[in-house]
Amino acid sequence: MAGDNIKQVNDGVRFFKEDVLSDELARKRVDLAVISFGEDVKTVTGFSSVETLPDIVLDANGSTPMGDALLLAMDMVEQRKKDYKNTGIDHYRPWIFMITDGEPTDMNYGDPKWNNVVQRVHDGEKNKKFMFFAIGVDNANMKTLQAIASPERPPLKLQQGKFKELFAWLSRSLQKTSCSKIGDMVALDDPTGPKGWGSVPTN
Repeated sequence: MAGDNIKQVNDGVRFFKEDVLSDELARKRVDLAVISFGEDVKTVTGFSSVETLPDIVLDANGSTPMGDALLLAMDMVEQRKKDYKNTGIDHYRPWIFMITDGEPTDMNYGDPKWNNVVQRVHDGEKNKKFMFFAIGVDNANMKTLQAIASPERPPLKLQQGKFKELFAWLSRSLQKTSCSKIGDMVALDDPTGPKGWGSVPTN
């Protein structure tokens, strides 16, 4: 991800953390991990509450090993759900939220890794194991993201420079979810509306 974009992502993550911390319930219920995938895939921080989340600074690097990053994210989510189950703790459906300005450099359309990633993403959505949000920035290959994302939740293209609006939406959405009962339907603000931050690609 380019330098200015990564700076805005870092600023957005700091805003997100501060905003969630201001909500007494969400700060205890929102549980998150951060993975970066520039040059290689790194678990920046494992799952933790927002209260114990360390300061995060992401770097911009060359390649985009998106396939390995998504496989790691889905594995981490499955393990976290098992951890909750083993301790008798109910949980909300997890979200996997990916922001990218490129396209995968570790898999190609139709190869075994591609098929595995796409099948796991689509099955995860279909079977309500998680919700997958793909956000494309600048020159992101939206056709590739459309193929990876579930048809029921197509990727969104970030409107120019609206990183803060994106993270504000994410914070509000998770705060709404954390205030609901597990299993309830939660109406989220439309990210493509007049006050939104994204658009749906049409080609």
